[in-house]
Amino acid sequence: MSERPPLAVKLFEEEGFIRKVCSVCGSPFWTLDEGRETCGDQPCDDYNFIGSPVGRRYLSLRELREAFLRFFETRGHARVKRYPVVARWRDDVYLVGASIYDFQPWVTEGIVPPPANPLVISQPCIRLTDVDNVGKTGRHMTNFEMMAHHAFNIGCEVYWMDETVEYAYRFLTEEMGVPREEVTFKEDWWSGGGNAGEDFEVLVRGLEVATLVFMHYKVVDDEVIPMENRIIDTGYGLERLYWLVTGAPTVYDAVFGDMVDKLRRAAGIPPVDERVFASLSRYMGKLDAKKPESFVKAKSMIANRLGMAVEELDCMIRPYEAIYAVLDHSRALMFMIGDGVVPSNSGSGYLARLLIRRAIRSLMQLGSPTSLVDVVDMQVRRWAADFPEYEEVSDSLLDIVEHEERRYARTLEVGRKVVGRVIRRLRSRGVAEMPLDELITLYDSHGLAPEYVKELAEAEGVRVSVPADFYSKLAELHERRARAPKAVKVLEEELRDKLRGLRPTRLLFYEDPYRMEFDAEVVAVVDGKYVVLDRTCFYPEGGGQPSDTGTLIHDGVSVAVRDVRKVGNVAVHVCDPCDLRPGDRVRGVVDRERRLALMRNHTATHIILAAAR
Repeated sequence: MSERPPLAVKLFEEEGFIRKVCSVCGSPFWTLDEGRETCGDQPCDDYNFIGSPVGRRYLSLRELREAFLRFFETRGHARVKRYPVVARWRDDVYLVGASIYDFQPWVTEGIVPPPANPLVISQPCIRLTDVDNVGKTGRHMTNFEMMAHHAFNIGCEVYWMDETVEYAYRFLTEEMGVPREEVTFKEDWWSGGGNAGEDFEVLVRGLEVATLVFMHYKVVDDEVIPMENRIIDTGYGLERLYWLVTGAPTVYDAVFGDMVDKLRRAAGIPPVDERVFASLSRYMGKLDAKKPESFVKAKSMIANRLGMAVEELDCMIRPYEAIYAVLDHSRALMFMIGDGVVPSNSGSGYLARLLIRRAIRSLMQLGSPTSLVDVVDMQVRRWAADFPEYEEVSDSLLDIVEHEERRYARTLEVGRKVVGRVIRRLRSRGVAEMPLDELITLYDSHGLAPEYVKELAEAEGVRVSVPADFYSKLAELHERRARAPKAVKVLEEELRDKLRGLRPTRLLFYEDPYRMEFDAEVVAVVDGKYVVLDRTCFYPEGGGQPSDTGTLIHDGVSVAVRDVRKVGNVAVHVCDPCDLRPGDRVRGVVDRERRLALMRNHTATHIILAAAR
């Protein structure tokens, strides 16, 4: 991004900001501190506010949220109520990952007017792309509130770059009391939800507290196209700003407070020396579980700085990583289930179940007698003043979590036998290490966490390597639902000629309607997303029953199957864009719960229709 022209604004000239280039990452940034050589972002800087809070003190997240909303209300912005975290108004995503998601694509495309212009909002968000980092870096969360002010320059000019940067600067320095020279503006580029534009990352003492995006492009098939509409898309992290003003060891300690200690005592975990933990926390931002080599290197560096062995460091922080993950995931589940997500094996339900299983697994690692439903109950009560709607539905919300806990317990009971069968099959083939596609299948089809599989398999002498970003990749695979075309006529017109001459697909569901996994060979791939196999267990749409969905796995890479259609005698799997080629061998995994539910519903429909006659 250094080749782009400088993002110079009126405030920088008036206040005397200097544009520099970071000596670590090479990114351009603006600062009032003539001696500053780094951009202020991770991993270029440490967390320099730990134990040394910055700015005015706020008693709670609620007080800080209200200060933000009031600041912008007094400057001509209308306050808008938060949206659900389930993005029911969109076809391309399941969950709200940023406040701008509330207004894409209808408002940003100029199809409908915004609810107010300009507006201010504090939007709860769910983002699972960094789920493997939760608990480890001190700052990553799957659930957070994005406070934002938006302006939609559609047919008229509301405000643009100059005003946006000044609002951020004035809020931080005048409302929050952050010293002027502590605020750094790092130039960058942002893309998400189908739009893009230049942006500033706003940083204070090693922590990114806000992003200011100047959205005037749309992204179509990876091509960036200028828009007539110019949108101000900002995001201020409520939890991060509160962490900044408290100087707590981690964002989890700042947000969840005494809940951390309650879980620690319940699990019988001895407390860590606060001075050692504070020193450790300053360096945690350098950790990134999604980059295994740098993660190990950073952890070794931290251990050296603290004068301890890496093993000793691991022993000290691992219980806290589990506690932080449980608290983060349980609050995310309060929002997701409270807003209508039902755990399942597809869509947003898949993502909820992923968090449930990770949270239960973390509690098991702690050896804690506390159940997940107990922790979710604590969350509902803790946030009742901020989100009373969840207390109103707490009975059904907690019933769902309790049901999922019982379900997972049954999964573990049969899991040993399932893993045992896989191990015997691998041994019969002379395979000494479990392939990644087996791990994915065991999780997607049987609900078995890779850590659990690793314990069982290695006890039997079979090696298992669990990728550091295993859950992030699964979440990414299922989080986007670019819906496949549904019209049979369109598919037939586009594909019939291209599929001419192919042999009929062997339909395995006729042979065994309860078979959910199979191996097959790729026969043809059209346009990188229409996949034909020599055989399939995937039921195509027909006879009043919707198609199956699921995954195809090749060389450890999963491809989502969004829809299945019959074109003549050939079954066409409508997938996410993929690199599959004719001749590739794949493992097909049908979404078991969806199939069984569809079979039940289909049968019930026929019974009702028969009775109606």
